Order: sequence, then C-alpha cells, then structure tokens
Amino acid sequence: MHVVLAGGGTAGHIEPALALADALRRQDPSVGITALGTERGLETRLVPERGYELGLIPAVPLPRKPTPELITVPGRLRGTIKAAEEILLRTKADCVVGFGGYVALPGYLAAKRLGVPIIVHEANARPGLANKIGSRYAHAVAVSTPDSKLRGARYVGIPLRRSISTLDRAAVRPEARAAFGLDPNLPTLLVSGGSQGARRLNETIQQIAPTLQRSGIQILHAVGPKNELPRVDNMPGMPPYVPVPYVDRMDLAYAAADMMLCRAGAMTVAELSAVGLPAAYVPLPIGNGEQRLNAQPVVKAGGGLLVDDAELTPEWVLSQIVPVLSDPHRLYEMSRAAGEFGRRDADDLLVGMVYEAIAAHQNR
Repeated sequence: MHVVLAGGGTAGHIEPALALADALRRQDPSVGITALGTERGLETRLVPERGYELGLIPAVPLPRKPTPELITVPGRLRGTIKAAEEILLRTKADCVVGFGGYVALPGYLAAKRLGVPIIVHEANARPGLANKIGSRYAHAVAVSTPDSKLRGARYVGIPLRRSISTLDRAAVRPEARAAFGLDPNLPTLLVSGGSQGARRLNETIQQIAPTLQRSGIQILHAVGPKNELPRVDNMPGMPPYVPVPYVDRMDLAYAAADMMLCRAGAMTVAELSAVGLPAAYVPLPIGNGEQRLNAQPVVKAGGGLLVDDAELTPEWVLSQIVPVLSDPHRLYEMSRAAGEFGRRDADDLLVGMVYEAIAAHQNR
C-alpha cells in the first residue's frame, strides 16, 4: 500500500499529515508514504526529518478569497497537476489524503484524473479553497470541529503528535516544572503567541507579570524566536517569571501549565483540548475570522475563555485569568471540560478512513 499526503506550506498543514504518516506506519511498517511539497514550504525540512519521502511540485499559491486572480489559477495549475500525477503514477498511489494548502489542490485534481481515491482533512472551522474543491471528489471528508460546514463531513479532530496525544499532564508535571525551573506547587500560566502572533500577548504579559507574581502565579512565557527576551528581576520569594525564546517540548510546557494564554490556531486548540489544558484564546485579528471559529466550540463546552485581540489588556487578564488560576475547583472543571471536548484518536480514525477508501475503490 502507498499513501500520498498533500499538506505542505505551513506547520498547520504539515504536522497533521506527519501524524497520520506515523499512525499508518504503526499499523503497517511496510506502508509506502510520500508527502507532496514545494521548495518554499516548511515541508522541505520537516518531512525528511521524520523519515518520509518528499515529492516536490511547483508552487501555485491560491487566493484566500474570490478575486480576479482566481481566473488565472487553472492555467497556472496545469504544470503542477502534471507533476503531481507523475508522483502518483511513480509511487502507484492507493490513496491521496489532503490537508489543505496550495499543494493539496494539485494532489486532489491529479488523483481525480487518475481515479485514485481521495480523503480530505480540514483543520479549520472555515474551510479553505483547496479543501472546498477537494471535498466534491472525496471518498470521505474528516474535520476538526463539530460545526464544520463541509457536506458529509465526519468529526474526528486533528491528528496529533504522539507526545501530545498520549500526554498525562498530572503524571509529567513534576518533571516538566523542574525542566523549566518552576515551583512544583504554584499555579502556572503558560503564554505563547507563536512567532508572528506573539507581539500583543508579549506586551500585555510583560506589563502585568509583576502583578501576577504578587498574586501567587508563576509564568512560563515563550516570546517567539524573532522577539526580544524581556529583562527579568525575579525577587527572592516571588513566583518565577521564566521567559524563553522558544519551546521545542510543548508536551512539557503543557504539563507544567494550569492554563494558557494563546492564539487560536486550529492545531493549538486541538492540542490544548486533547490534553485538557484550559486556555484564554485570543484570535488573530487578521484573515477570515477562522481563529475565533476554531476556539468557539471548546469555549462553549466550558474549556476556555475567548477575548478579542483589541480587548486583551492587563485589566482583562486580572479580571478573567487570575480568578481562574486562583480557584482550583474552577481550574479542574475547565480542564475536565476541555479534555471531554478534545480528541486524542484522530490519527487512528483517519487511518481507518484510508483503509475504507482503498477497500471501497478495490471492490467497485
């Protein structure tokens, strides 16, 4: 069996594809896996690092919204569809699984031409253009949110790294807090806005960090690799404020934390829900509003808070986050609600869908 994965460009597309690849290999170590990608995407580093074959095709970025540029897309796609077809033929692909982004659409159209079954996975609450088109031809459509508008979609969640999907936060907490130099017993706020989305979160937390510390709350703050680390004067007896440029072991960061202040990317929401970590979600105020839609279901379930970027102020943090971190019962209830909403088995569910699609195609 050979499966071709189409989800290049950003980590939000690549990581779920690689989680599925890992799950397929756990089920059958002999399965062949090829990931479609372009020379400009993160997949050129991430896919080989995980030990999978990368098949490169020309990049044809897709407009996010209907614009006059959309008219030129079919002509520009011809060459990249042909390149994708050649990869499907060379690998004798049994199935194409797409995760959106600009390598997914050529993968879908090439698979349609060759009669290869298609599975679409949409991570965002608001689907992108590639997955809207791909869903028309797909054997099955999997989505990350129960509120998806894609027709016939099955709610499975997002395939996650095993270090996250199998994480027992309570069991790992002592090790995690020691790793970051945190107090083993104090309520802990984890803060991260990624790289480009971190600025407002960073500014707010840096203003209010001393007040949080005086309230008995310690802070683990991933400021983003492109942002300057704040100067910290941790006074003796005060809860720690630990700023770091980047966290490469998010499983340990999640285990160390009692709550997180973060953006609302689909992967972030899925990971926090899966591990039962409540969060204050601050959707990025750009794009088409998908981050707010990503966070709304878990917030509605009681597993988090939601605040607009413009309303994230030191006063909001004091009035909304501090009371949660200061109330062990409320923290427990929010953690339980997030965990009940989250899905840890999306990778295995998607493997089952792959096998179903291949079997249905073979038995036609």
